[in-house]
Amino acid sequence: MVAAQPLHHRLAAEFRARIASGRWPEGEQAPSEAQLCEEFGTSRGPVRQALATLRAEGLIVGGQGRSPVVRRNVPSHSASALGSFTAWARAQGREPGQRTVLQARVPATSDIAERLQVEVGEPVLELRRVRTLDGAPALGETMYFVWALGRRLMEFDPDSGSVNRFLLDAGADLYASTHQIDAVAATAEDAAQLGLPDGAPLLRVRRTTTDAAGDVVEYGEDRYVPGVTTVIVENRLFAAPSQALRSVPVRRDA
Repeated sequence: MVAAQPLHHRLAAEFRARIASGRWPEGEQAPSEAQLCEEFGTSRGPVRQALATLRAEGLIVGGQGRSPVVRRNVPSHSASALGSFTAWARAQGREPGQRTVLQARVPATSDIAERLQVEVGEPVLELRRVRTLDGAPALGETMYFVWALGRRLMEFDPDSGSVNRFLLDAGADLYASTHQIDAVAATAEDAAQLGLPDGAPLLRVRRTTTDAAGDVVEYGEDRYVPGVTTVIVENRLFAAPSQALRSVPVRRDA
């Protein structure tokens, strides 16, 4: 006998269907957590988990203490390399992995304090990992979190999978992020971790994540191995705001 799917999985599937059918129109508010709990006769836990899944997939924004809003121009796939690496990799049929280099509470340097909008010396969580695709190094990942989130992440095993997924499931408010993209030369540390020669070109993505109130909660920097991904920029006249950046995996011939 096949076991029934967890309730939050079934709720997430129902919510996706409502967005796809237009029952929850793009750009409009979806029902609140309280309304959904009443409609489905359940507690807030499964509803929050289902909404967190849709936020991670880019289908809704908000939903922490207010009604979620269905995104305009809903993306056709669940995530990009500029968001959840784990979700992006799996959407491309690849197997993501990770090896933790560092997970520690550290005092904020002047640079990190400025980026996170905290005081110099204030505790933050520093997390460094090497991410892999099908077992091969794909990028070096460095993240800094304000301590309110960092405290939660001290309970998380970074070798186990997606940081975004863990935080969203824990109810963290990861409302929006901005990205700066450029090219840099691999440092000696990059080269050793990623199996590249010193000075090899890397695609660098610097990310700042804010909550619904606009407060910075995370700063991250990802350095991609050449040939892993290509970033495409789309410009549209007279279109509603959309996800302007997406990533496309680069596949090498066998």
